[in-house]
Amino acid sequence: MKSLPEKLLARARLLAIVRRFFHQRDVMEVCTPVLSQAAATDPSITPLHTRYTGPEYPQGLGLFLQTSPEFAMKRLLAAGSGAIYQIAQVFRNGEYGPRHNPEFTLLEWYRPGLDHHELMEELAELINACLGEEFGVEKISYIELFEQKFGWNPLLVETRQLEDAAKAHGIETGNLGHRDQWLDLLMSLVIEPALGRQGLTFVYDYPASQASLARLNPQDARIASRFELYYQGIELANGFHELTDAAEQRRRFEAENRQRQQYGLPQLPVDENLLDALEQGLPDCAGVALGLDRLLMLQQGETTLDEVLTFSLTQA
Repeated sequence: MKSLPEKLLARARLLAIVRRFFHQRDVMEVCTPVLSQAAATDPSITPLHTRYTGPEYPQGLGLFLQTSPEFAMKRLLAAGSGAIYQIAQVFRNGEYGPRHNPEFTLLEWYRPGLDHHELMEELAELINACLGEEFGVEKISYIELFEQKFGWNPLLVETRQLEDAAKAHGIETGNLGHRDQWLDLLMSLVIEPALGRQGLTFVYDYPASQASLARLNPQDARIASRFELYYQGIELANGFHELTDAAEQRRRFEAENRQRQQYGLPQLPVDENLLDALEQGLPDCAGVALGLDRLLMLQQGETTLDEVLTFSLTQA
């Protein structure tokens, strides 16, 4: 276990590499609020919330700690910021383990004029700079990945086949109702551990039902322009060719809230400020979020986040 000064130095050096990388590419660093009156409606994410009390709000004002700076950064893009990045503290409830902490550091950036494939190339360059190696890059579609592993198309598979695949790999499950819950289970427990073992692996073109913030493939509306990056069996980044249609984005938020209700989860307020920004006009762009704590963990040859966090949950 590294000493606290060693942890601080390793993190500071990684952040310096990141900032130098974007400075050289004229990408501007920004800072957005941690607190918001709205939250991500994604059923797989549980936000932390608090309440402001003061004379301006005699009944109090409910606020959420950001799970990502994405919505606020898109408002900056719509206002004409140009290419931007942010190193942000973000928060997610119920997430603690060897590779999860309820508070973590997220690097998020947006590139007007790029699509998700072009952003994958820049992300690979950043990883090489941070880890000090020239990694080989593998790209594979989400559909190809499942066809290779299980022999069926994840967009067409029946629930019974998903259950059988889980049982065949010794996975005991409860009563999962939605196809995407089964696919997420198989992805995380069966497929992910083998990804990125020989270099960087990008998985792209996810089911549209798993990418509410990405634009759809013009040739197949069942597929969205989303990608994830894996290295050493660990998911490091999640990116999109961003959806710019405000009406479509509202429909997706509402659909996610209905899904939350089906799962017995509370519905969450939709971010009207983001939707207004999309109405004004979000430039054609791609964006990606990269977990810096996980990247630092890999850079330092550690196996858990607690070994690189300044203070873990149990020490906070």
